[in-house]
Order: sequence, then C-alpha cells, then structure tokens
Amino acid sequence: MSSISKAEKAYIQSSLLSNPPLRTDGRGLTDFRTVALESGVAPLANGSARVSIGKNAYDGGGGTEVVAAAKLEVESVGDGEGVDGGRVICSVSCSPTAYPLLSSNALDDLQHDMTSLLHATLSHPTIRPKNLSILPGKKSWLLNLDVIVFSDAGNIFDAIFMAARAALWDTKVPRTRSVQYRAKKSDRKDATQAMDVDEAAHVGSALDTRETVQVSDFELPDYWDEGEPLDGRQAWPVCLTLNLLPITHFLDATLQEEASVPLKFLVLYSFPSDAAPLLRSMRLIGTDVTDLVQVKSLLKDGEKYARNVWTALEGKLKDEDLRRNQKARERFLNR
Repeated sequence: MSSISKAEKAYIQSSLLSNPPLRTDGRGLTDFRTVALESGVAPLANGSARVSIGKNAYDGGGGTEVVAAAKLEVESVGDGEGVDGGRVICSVSCSPTAYPLLSSNALDDLQHDMTSLLHATLSHPTIRPKNLSILPGKKSWLLNLDVIVFSDAGNIFDAIFMAARAALWDTKVPRTRSVQYRAKKSDRKDATQAMDVDEAAHVGSALDTRETVQVSDFELPDYWDEGEPLDGRQAWPVCLTLNLLPITHFLDATLQEEASVPLKFLVLYSFPSDAAPLLRSMRLIGTDVTDLVQVKSLLKDGEKYARNVWTALEGKLKDEDLRRNQKARERFLNR
C-alpha cells in the first residue's frame, strides 16, 4: 500500500489515459511484469510454492513475493469439526515488513480481507478435492493452506492465487489402506465371558451367524511426502485484477498505480478442459461505483486476460513437475 499526493495521482492518471498510454516501466496496459514461480520450497509441507512479481533481475530485490504451503492432517468425522469427504481451510498472513506503514489493527483487517476471499473461493464444496476422504464417515484429511505475504509491490491478489494454485498443484495426498482388527476365537470367547453383555442391545435373528465386517483404522503404504496428486486441478481458479479508470483499465498495477485508481475489479476464473470457463467469484474494491453494463464488459475482458494467465501458469506448473520428479529421478540414477 502506498500513499501519494494529489499531484502524483493526477500525473499517473493522465499518463495512463494518454495516447499512447505511458507507464513508468514502459509496459502496455495489459502487460505483466516478470513472474517467477518455484514449487517445493517448504520441505516439511505436502505442497508449497513461491511466486514473485516484478523482482529486480540483477539483485533479486523489490517486487511482490508470496509463499503458500499446504499441510494435510487427519481429523475425525462426527465428534469434531471434521467433514465427511474432507475439507479445506485457508489463511493469509502478512509480514509486518510488507506493510510498514500499517498499524497492527489495520494489518489484521487486511489479513482478514485476504483470508476471506481466498477461503470462500478455495473451500467451496464444488471444488473440494475428491481424494480427501480416508474412511467414509470416520476419518478424512484436513487440508490447511497457509499463504504468507513477504512483500507487496502491487497486484497482491493475483500473486496470492497464483501461489495458492501452485501449492495445491504440488500437494501429494498419501495413499491409505483400510485396516480391520479381528480377535481370535479363543480371545473373543474369553473376552465375552469376562465382560457383561447387554443381550437386549443385540437385535436380530438368532440364526444369523454372519459377522459384520467393519473397518476400524487405516495405514499409510507411502512415506509422508509421497502419494497421489490432489484431485481437481482444473477447478482451482486464477485471479485477475482489473484496475479501473473512467475510460480504460489496466493490469498488474504497481503500488503507485494502485493508489491512483479509485476502483479495482477482481475476477476469478477456472478453465476446465471439458467445459466452458467458469466464473468462480468477483469482487469490487475501492471507493468508486460502476454500472451493470461496464461490469458485463469487464467480465468479458477479464475472461480473456485470465485465460492467458491460466495457460502460462499451467505450462510453468507442468515444467516444475518435470523438474522435481522425472529429472530428479534421472539425476539420482545417473550418480
């Protein structure tokens, strides 16, 4: 977040509205700064990623930097907050160095706003991964997705959702195998004689000698950092922020550009390979107002821009998969 004077605000707006538009770094209105992505940055997490936008290529300083990490834990269904089929909890934390001018209360409010948008989008039942269930009705995985903002040089919401999607893409769910415990016949007989049995509690036919098979626990055939990819990769959206001026809009704003625009329009799209593009969420941030006609036009433009971001991010994530899995195995075998 940045505070600028009225003169600076008017200068930036007039530059963006000029013909041709002028930006301080020479980009076009729809051009992004350099985006860097790296997965597997947190060794103890089930999936993690770091995203930076606009970092200096020479010394690695400046720019927006966000790290996301996903961690799986087992929870019981029925006797707590556990949900049959699993659930996702998202949180966003901001380093005080990213917003040195904000008070602690203002920083808490900002974290709450970021968390509410991320959690409401990624924890929705329609995009919940299908492989978070362990024992139906008994055990399931709880996926905690934690995002940390280390620095903010503009376009923070796009960076948060890029990092979140990359971390979920990198997440591996450990395979589980059901385990059933059965007592020996002699042990079962002794246990029956040693305890009081409520005969009225058993209702059924006396001729039914079948035993009911019940799964009581599970075990992990894999190590904790192995498993299968998280289901539903095509459902996780990307965020695209349109910074609105009276007669135009632009993408990937710097802090000074963000401070000079009265309204931002966030659109979140996913692009399933077997279905039409899906608008997952949208939000207006700012003090200005807009009308329905402009919103429809912005949604159409936002879908086009979001598809470009989706395609580029998808290609990079596949390259990261290749780097971390296949190439790592080849290096290990060739030692």
